[in-house]
Amino acid sequence: MALKLELKPNERFILGNAVISNGDMRTTLFIDGDAPVLREKDILTPDAATSPARNIYLIVQLMYLDRDVASHQDNYFRLTREFLEAAPSAVALVDRINNDILTQNLYKALKSAKKLIAYEQELITNAKLGSTCLRTDGAEVGEPA
Repeated sequence: MALKLELKPNERFILGNAVISNGDMRTTLFIDGDAPVLREKDILTPDAATSPARNIYLIVQLMYLDRDVASHQDNYFRLTREFLEAAPSAVALVDRINNDILTQNLYKALKSAKKLIAYEQELITNAKLGSTCLRTDGAEVGEPA
């Protein structure tokens, strides 16, 4: 089954190792094959990786786009270890990313890493507010406990 990709005017996406830009009209593409596809809204540049969770997302993104977990695993394990030392309550989210990587579902690992970014933001917001009510169950931000 082909991937249906609807693009807004001037939207870009990555297909394999190529960046493809849409023209000035809305477009629908159907992509057959197993090349990695990443929409512009899901692409994180190294300059935008400004937090520990975003750095983890960036490494998972590289794993997905390069189709090469092994060359990025040392950095990934270092970053996740440092993240969990600072935020042990995120262990369920990191375990989910790890499982997605181990099962070679790297796109799903990206989605899980996005949840880690949201959780990190929740921790930062709670710390700024002085809240002691932090999520420790690995549920998505906004999910009931």
